[in-house]
Formats: sequence, structure tokens, C-alpha cells
Amino acid sequence: MSRLTRRLLGAVAATALAVAVTITASTLTRTSADAAVTLPPAHAKFDYQIGGAYTPPAGVQVVTRDRTAAPAAGLYNICYVNAFQVQPGEQGQWAADLLLRDAKGNLVIDEDWGEPLLDLRTADKRTRIAAKVNGWIDGCAAKGYRAIEPDNYDSYTRSKNLLTAGQAKAYLTLLATHAHSKSLAIGQKNTVELAGARTAVGLDFAVAEECGQYDECGDYVDAFGNNVIVIEYTDSGRRTACSQYGGTLSIVQRDVDVSVPGDPGYVRKTC
Repeated sequence: MSRLTRRLLGAVAATALAVAVTITASTLTRTSADAAVTLPPAHAKFDYQIGGAYTPPAGVQVVTRDRTAAPAAGLYNICYVNAFQVQPGEQGQWAADLLLRDAKGNLVIDEDWGEPLLDLRTADKRTRIAAKVNGWIDGCAAKGYRAIEPDNYDSYTRSKNLLTAGQAKAYLTLLATHAHSKSLAIGQKNTVELAGARTAVGLDFAVAEECGQYDECGDYVDAFGNNVIVIEYTDSGRRTACSQYGGTLSIVQRDVDVSVPGDPGYVRKTC
């Protein structure tokens, strides 16, 4: 599964430079042109609930839930959005020309999850796709979420070479700009190879699946400092992540289906 830019206007460049980004506690304060956003607290107890919402375990401070769910009361909530691919059963909710197709006209599918990829190849399509996803982000803000987790940033790697990293970054920049306008932080989900572009895209923290399993946690830390949430799906991955970063990062092990307590496959372990 391992798979800020602030635009300074010439007339106010000198002033903007004096209002550079500062980080105090876990609050990221931007220029007056942007709203302030609050990052997830670093090294906090975390639970990943995108497969279904349930009462968080004792001590949990940060929870990620699907955009269709209500946030957990009293906690820092991250809203999961499938931003680059189409959820199974939702294909009909998208204009046909916004779904990526190969030279034969066939949909390009993420075979692991049965999800069609969105077509990011032109600025017009990116704008139209972002308009829909930004509507979901508005819904997250209205519910009381504090941050957004846009999934499948790395879908270009599954696009049969039809999409590029540059197109993915350009599209995610649209989402980041909108999220910030709603006072929401936005995370980079996986895609460690693009972590160096976090400032240009406008990403505030990282959500890294299996970085312990694949020895990638350090690369995320290099880009995001301690603002990294780690999700492992194996005991070995959790043990590795905990041995290296258990004192600085938020780390949890979940089952691959991110099921709920009471389900036969439910797993949740921490350092």
C-alpha cells in the first residue's frame, strides 16, 4: 500500500515575507491571505476508522473517519476523502469524460480496490474534478473536521503511464488551497516520492501507510518532521516503526479492512 505554496503578489511581496509561516504548538499560521489551520498533535494516540466509525479507545486524541461519518466528539478529527479515484458504486456520480480511459476507451481501474481513476490530464478537467471534491471538503468543514486526508495521490503510478506526477501535484494544489480557505489542514497520503514537493503543493502533515514495513518513515520525517501519522498492517511493520519512531510519531496497526470492534478481523495495536 505504500505507494505551502503561498502565492506572493508582487505588490505585497515585502510585506508577505515579513509574515512568514510560523509554527507555534501545533498551529500553522499563514499570511493574512490564508486562514490559520491547526495541525494534528504530533505523537498523539491515533485511531484509523475509515472502515466504520466507533467509540475511540481510551486515550485516543486523533481519529480519521470517512467523509460520510460524523466526527468523534472532543477529538481532533481528520476527514478521509477518496480524491483521485472513484469509490465502487459511485461511477455514475461523475461526468463520463472525467474518468480516465485508455486508448481503447476502457476505464483505467485500480485493480486492488476496483476503483476507476479520475482523468487529471488537462487543467480544465482538474478544475472540474476539484470543484466536486472541494464540495466534499466543504462538507467535512461543516461537520467539524479539522483536517483532510485526500487518498490515492499516487494513482498516477497505476494509470498505464497516462497520468504524471506533475498533474497529480497540480490537482492536489487546488484541493490544498481550498482546504486552507476553510481553515482545514491537509495531509499527504503515502506517495513518499513526492514528499519533497510538500511545500509547493501546500501539504501540512503526512499519513503514511506501511512506512515501517517498507523502511520509508525516515523519508516522511525528513519532509514533515514529527507531523507524520503512521498506519501499519503487519506486526513486523508496527514493531519496526515503533522501534525507530515510537517516541516521536503517531503509530497504529490496523487490519487491512479497517474493520470495527466485534468484526472477526478487527486489529488495533500501538507501540
